[in-house]
Amino acid sequence: MKIAKRLRLSFNLRLRLLSSYLVLLAMTLGVGALALVLLIGNRAAPPEPTYERLAALTRGLNYLDYVADIPADPNFSFLQDQVNSLLDKFAETRQVRTLQIRLTADGPHVLYDSARKYLPGEMIHLQGDGYHSDQLAKVLPRGSEQFFGGFKDPGGGEWVYGGLMFGPQRPFRDRFSEVDIWLLAEPRPTVSLQETLAVFGRALAPPLLQAGIVGIAVAILLAALISRTIARPLQRLVKGATSVSRGDYEVSVPVSGPPELRSLADSFNLMTAEVLAANTAQRDFLSNVSHDLKTPLTSIQGYAQAIIDGAADDSKAAAQIIYEEASRLDRMVVQLTDLERLQAGKLSMKSDRIKVAQLVEAVVQSLTVVAENEDITLKSTLAPVPDVIGDGDRLAQVMVNLISNALKYTPAGGQVLISCKRASDGVNVSIRDTGMGIPREELPRVFERFYQVDKARGPQRGAGLGLAITREIVEAHGGKITVSSRGRDLGAIFRVWLPAAGHGAFAESAS
Repeated sequence: MKIAKRLRLSFNLRLRLLSSYLVLLAMTLGVGALALVLLIGNRAAPPEPTYERLAALTRGLNYLDYVADIPADPNFSFLQDQVNSLLDKFAETRQVRTLQIRLTADGPHVLYDSARKYLPGEMIHLQGDGYHSDQLAKVLPRGSEQFFGGFKDPGGGEWVYGGLMFGPQRPFRDRFSEVDIWLLAEPRPTVSLQETLAVFGRALAPPLLQAGIVGIAVAILLAALISRTIARPLQRLVKGATSVSRGDYEVSVPVSGPPELRSLADSFNLMTAEVLAANTAQRDFLSNVSHDLKTPLTSIQGYAQAIIDGAADDSKAAAQIIYEEASRLDRMVVQLTDLERLQAGKLSMKSDRIKVAQLVEAVVQSLTVVAENEDITLKSTLAPVPDVIGDGDRLAQVMVNLISNALKYTPAGGQVLISCKRASDGVNVSIRDTGMGIPREELPRVFERFYQVDKARGPQRGAGLGLAITREIVEAHGGKITVSSRGRDLGAIFRVWLPAAGHGAFAESAS
């Protein structure tokens, strides 16, 4: 059943990827084809075929030499009429427009237009193209020049022309006439949508069809490869999530696949690690609570039974032990209550301006007697530091707890050094001791509830809540607490950073 589900997941994923690729491919080909049709349909046709037709017609104009030799002079209008008649006849028989243009100092002027769009003497704007016909060059008279281009007539029509320009004509009446140009013109060709579709169907459709077939084959291959790359990590994640749901919190999935899936796998592994840590902490919590409650309760029950049975040699001493164990239970309950309220953010705190150096000095002074009784040197180095905003009693509780722990785990003849210095946007307080130290593998768990480095102290050991409460108080003030140690019997250093007044979330909320 599970295998079937995995296969179904992989198949569905691959099918969707393949479908998406095919749709994308079809859209790309369709948009490309439509763009080609629209672009080709809206563009003018290339003029080269028209140039070739005009060049062929010009080669058939076998009386150009005769036309060129006729002097164009206003005094011989009958000669110009002959030229015009020849141009009209050629235009009619060849279905082409003929023009005679004269180049003067101020530009080209029309002498005759078979289409009657230009009046004699009217200026015309010719646009040259630079096209050259080798076949026409073979039959041109010596001294003539061919050229091609386009122009617009006064009515707005666009024309393509091909023509000849002869050299200066022979002298007539002691002067030279200007240079004349003989043009043949056709309307500028355009491509209709029907022609475009015909060209598209003949020339472009087969390559596009072939490209589509190749694209489909590539899409199938890519879908198989990519879906495999994506489906396998997803299947591993599904399998891992199923294991976690059954209580296997030690499961870890391989980090592979695309960056997004790698990030998902990293997040999944981090989640399982945190769940495992939380589950371990919960088991340790229950174990430690039961152990720390069982020891005083056993003492209370034993001494109470002895008093009831009359077996206690000293009833007052037995009652004293019962009182001390009950007080210990009460302190544990109070600490647990405070810790839970701190973690839930329900423990109210004052927002006073605190002089940290004075607070640390007061705590050191109060514990000096304890240090002297244990033959431990307690020193403090307090530099001028900025004030902090917070609850003085809670911060004093932090310092008492840290310094007391340092004294507790430092043997006779050792030292506990306290320093208070200005830090970036805040204050650093460090407590360094020369005591039993902390193994490196246990450093990450020092601030957990009920966690105790020295588990061999028996009934005299603490409840393991002090450092957890300390961390919650420091973080509630917007600060940070860290611990470092080079190993067992090499001492430990606890560092507390608190934001200066005006910096940090606690200070801002207080203001």
